[in-house]
Amino acid sequence: MILSLLSAHCWMRPILSLIFISAGLALLAVGGDVLVRGSVRVASALGVSKLLAGLVVVGFGTSTPELATSLIAAFRESPGLVLGNVIGSNVANILLILGVAACAAPLATRRGEFKRDTLALLVASFAGAAVVYAGVAGQVAGALLAALLVAYIVIAYLSERRNAGIDQPAVLDGAGALPKSRARELAIAIGLSLAGIAATILGAHLLVNGAIEVATRHGISEAVIGLTVVAIGTSLPELVACTIAALRRHPEVAIGNVLGSNIYNLFGVLGVTALIHPVPVPPSISHLDVGALLASAGLLAVFLWRGIPLGRATGTGFLLLYVAYMASLVFHG
Repeated sequence: MILSLLSAHCWMRPILSLIFISAGLALLAVGGDVLVRGSVRVASALGVSKLLAGLVVVGFGTSTPELATSLIAAFRESPGLVLGNVIGSNVANILLILGVAACAAPLATRRGEFKRDTLALLVASFAGAAVVYAGVAGQVAGALLAALLVAYIVIAYLSERRNAGIDQPAVLDGAGALPKSRARELAIAIGLSLAGIAATILGAHLLVNGAIEVATRHGISEAVIGLTVVAIGTSLPELVACTIAALRRHPEVAIGNVLGSNIYNLFGVLGVTALIHPVPVPPSISHLDVGALLASAGLLAVFLWRGIPLGRATGTGFLLLYVAYMASLVFHG
């Protein structure tokens, strides 16, 4: 729609497509960052524990670009972009983002440290593969995936709260209301969150429009565009967060961010999208893509379960695997 209105001359369409894609990626990155910052401030103003903020607020925040992009693509009847975005983002999170983070600074792990979350990742990955092989992500499948996300959040929060003995701080005054200072902080935080959501939605709209135009013009399948450009673009918040966490010597934050994002992508993004608008699986989503989804999750699970550090050599290996996967998409797309 936007492209057809603005491109009065045919020669302008490729330029406008690139502008929309670039602007969309930039808005997704900025909007995702602002949303996460605002969400964390909301949690702080309400006295929510850092654990709950990390599991729910930050997890949802970094996955908002994927959710906005997938919903818009679904309503645009572009299922290849929806599934390509979810699958491609998960593969990119592990092989590309953790690869870059590990090359920036080695990520130390302890045996069994992420056992619960790794198990959830594997369950989510196999559930996503089952949806693809079923041929359609319908409302029933969407409801089941969303229910699994809720169950994961509840189990993770309760188990961490029990193990760490976390107590929620009281934030209400004697009258049962927020103090003025906290109310002011909450208002600012909500404003930031809303601004982040608006930027993310606009960025997703521009990115999807540009991606569809490029795919149509050059005869590239929407799935390939979704698995590459869109997937990497919507994973920019995770890339920034993980790299900074690695450089600041917080490996648990970098790895936890990837685990949480991948779980939310499959349970939340795919689940909510299918629940709102059923997504048929296009033929362009191949066994290779499902295999990459399962293999990358399994590879990370081996490292985490055995407590093998993700050093620079491992990070380089992850990056080479990602380059090989991208090359296979280009040659077979």
